[in-house]
Amino acid sequence: MTDQVADRFTTDDHFDHFNTYVERTVRAMRASTARDDERRQRPANGEATDLTGRSHAVLSGPWLLPGHDGRLVVYAHVDQAVLRWTESRPGGPDWLGPDVLPAKNVTRLTVAQGRNRYAHLLGRRVRGGDGPLTVDLVYAIQYQAGRPMSEWSSVGNPLSGPGRSASTGLPAAAVTTSGTLYVVAPTAHGHLALRREDAQGRWEPWLDLKVAAALDTPAAVATSTGHVELLAPARGGALTWFQRQPGAALERGHDLGVVPLPGSVTGLETSPGRVTYYLTDVQGGQVVAVRPGEWPVPVGGSPGDGRHAALAATIDGYTCTVLAHRDTEGRVVVGLCPAEDERYGVWWTDTGIACLGDPVLALDAFGRVVVLAVAADGTLTLARQDDGSGLTLGEWIRI
Repeated sequence: MTDQVADRFTTDDHFDHFNTYVERTVRAMRASTARDDERRQRPANGEATDLTGRSHAVLSGPWLLPGHDGRLVVYAHVDQAVLRWTESRPGGPDWLGPDVLPAKNVTRLTVAQGRNRYAHLLGRRVRGGDGPLTVDLVYAIQYQAGRPMSEWSSVGNPLSGPGRSASTGLPAAAVTTSGTLYVVAPTAHGHLALRREDAQGRWEPWLDLKVAAALDTPAAVATSTGHVELLAPARGGALTWFQRQPGAALERGHDLGVVPLPGSVTGLETSPGRVTYYLTDVQGGQVVAVRPGEWPVPVGGSPGDGRHAALAATIDGYTCTVLAHRDTEGRVVVGLCPAEDERYGVWWTDTGIACLGDPVLALDAFGRVVVLAVAADGTLTLARQDDGSGLTLGEWIRI
């Protein structure tokens, strides 16, 4: 548990007091979402609409990131483009967009952000006609909220040749405190390859991470202390990598005693230099919190097959972790617990909002929690933490 919370809760009685506080907050959240029942979404068609009135199926995302000026920015990947919405002013509630950012032949996308608030869009680009497909990894950067994005540039591919390059999957990305971009891509036969920038911003050669058991794109986390960590699902557990010093080579850590569902893992820095991973346990089917060197902690929930969202937030002076996922019924579920004390329980609430894909979380310019998801009709919908005590979500609105 963090020092801030530990100073205030040092006995079981004190934790009982915190439990009562969170339970009261969850009841308020449920009451708030019940008032939104009449506004629940129409049957799904999986499409979003851009400024031209064209409809697009959302291929990946969305992502919700804070811009350099405090405005939140939303990205959604559609066919041949990335749609971008930007808050009209910090804290909303109005939005500008969507802006249509070309992404020709980019079939899959991920977005990462550094502490300088630059957004790095990293994708898998496929080219080729009737012959073998050629795949390379490409990236673009948005430096300022609402401004044009850079041109797409190639990161290359750790596997050369048209036939072999198609075996490279969707990469993960992390941006260090110094602004260095790390790219980790799954390749054939369970291998992972790493490429990163050097101190001058030039790409170093691809590096084989010497593993042959990875089942999915890893979760990559850059910490406030300058380190990068990785966790990759494997058949018998979870594979980890760490750095002894910022900028050092990634080393294999101890395997973790839990088998993650591929595509479910999210890493969050829950205290300086310390990462907690949240994932769906294949064996138990529930959410698990795990930190390197510690036993996994089951925390309940009813997750579907998607990725978990995790956010560090201060709620009424308490350092907390906020979680969100799409449950087995297709609805957004939000959880709350003291930071790094998941063993005392995560309090879950079903928002009642149906969604497509995975919900995401962010803090707005005023430190309020924002939950964003693709609604059942394919539009983007979000709820923002109400003013006042507790984590009570306001009305869900469409952007």
